[in-house]
Amino acid sequence: MDILNMEARGQSAALERRDLSALELMEATLARIEAVNPAINAVVSLRDGDTLRAEARAADEGPRKGWLHGMPIAIKDLANAAGLPTSQGSPLFAGQVAARDDIMVARLRAAGAIVIGKTNTPEFGLGSHTVNPVHGATRNPYDTACSAGGSSGGAAAALATGMLAVADGSDMMGSLRNPAGWNNVYGMRPTWGTVPGDAEGDLFLHPLSTLGPMARSPADMAALLDTMTGADPALPLSTDGGSARAAMETPPGALRIGWLGDWGGAFPYEPGIAEICEGALRQMADMGHRIDAPGPPFDADLMWRAWCDLRALAVAAKLRGLHADEAKRAHLKPAALWEVECGLALDARRILEASARRSDWFRSAQALFQGFDVLALPSAQVWPFDVTWTAPERIGAREMDTYHRWMQVVVPASLIGLPVVNVPVGFGRNGLPAGMQLIGPRGSDGALLRLAQQWHDGTGWPQARPPQM
Repeated sequence: MDILNMEARGQSAALERRDLSALELMEATLARIEAVNPAINAVVSLRDGDTLRAEARAADEGPRKGWLHGMPIAIKDLANAAGLPTSQGSPLFAGQVAARDDIMVARLRAAGAIVIGKTNTPEFGLGSHTVNPVHGATRNPYDTACSAGGSSGGAAAALATGMLAVADGSDMMGSLRNPAGWNNVYGMRPTWGTVPGDAEGDLFLHPLSTLGPMARSPADMAALLDTMTGADPALPLSTDGGSARAAMETPPGALRIGWLGDWGGAFPYEPGIAEICEGALRQMADMGHRIDAPGPPFDADLMWRAWCDLRALAVAAKLRGLHADEAKRAHLKPAALWEVECGLALDARRILEASARRSDWFRSAQALFQGFDVLALPSAQVWPFDVTWTAPERIGAREMDTYHRWMQVVVPASLIGLPVVNVPVGFGRNGLPAGMQLIGPRGSDGALLRLAQQWHDGTGWPQARPPQM
């Protein structure tokens, strides 16, 4: 039995029965990291092996804390884990050691997880391609000449290769969905507000990003989501999300799924992207679901302009202090400079217009969900690209006018905080994996996970076709 290919809940149950020790699991994890991480570069800032073995022994000898007791986990390098560096992929923060855990990390530790290191991310999480000047690029385990996606690319690649059983991620513009799709695993952007971030900076004005779980099965994701979820009194817009595991105990039933395709031509796709998703939807129809194509429900250009303005506002709020310091500004990558300068140039009228368009789209989406339970779109518009690229410059004949335009397909859910699960949908002729977004109305996290688990039970893509490393 390869314990690293077990689902996380299977590892947890084996640990609870004492069929498996935390030390055995730690030894296997460290051996897998030693064997495959040099080629992938997914796990960074790995802690000392002897220290981790000692913590695993202590877990074996101590009382069980929760379902993650004794299980290794690595934290995305945008979040703080006490005693570990939080570089955010930036040379400005390289080597800076966190004094405390972020709330999400504290919750994982409280459930018994052993934090072994960090997972790689692009600088400040900007761009769906995990590369930075501190730790370098994370490579796709299905083709190491290709990108693992991002910004949770390190987490997704570590899951695909068995270095981790579950992982945390974060998602503003597809940062959970794109790398999950490109690494043949699952990633979930929960309903905004259910997984709290840390209470820093402005708490009201520009909620776009959220933390979320990643795993090799939806049931494992549900377990991790329950650990991460829960309102924090320090965050005025945070909410309780309910139990995802409990919601998964009932079958999904026959659902109405709306395929939004290329959004009336607004979203260009590389050859094979739409076709592989359409094939997956035919499989879902065979499972008893009804598939329809409602056409574009909102003006894509209005949505895009609102997104760019509100995203720039959020990034400027976070990075303006670095931008104001000339010496530090010299170390910001071009995408960060562009976002900050766009955000600082916004006037009140432009921000109000963006917020109004966001609200219009939310109302339109609510009306659309009167006829559909779930909406479907690809998780990315392109296949994993050359790891040496910064970003795709064109899709077919259409030039990409920003560094992130090739990920426009994730904006409909991100802009209005909808829950989304990426499901793996197979492999292209190039041998590379693809994913599809399953999008639901606010609060439908459990229903999406039920559908994703039904899909997983019928396909099992992460287990059926793991990377050959």
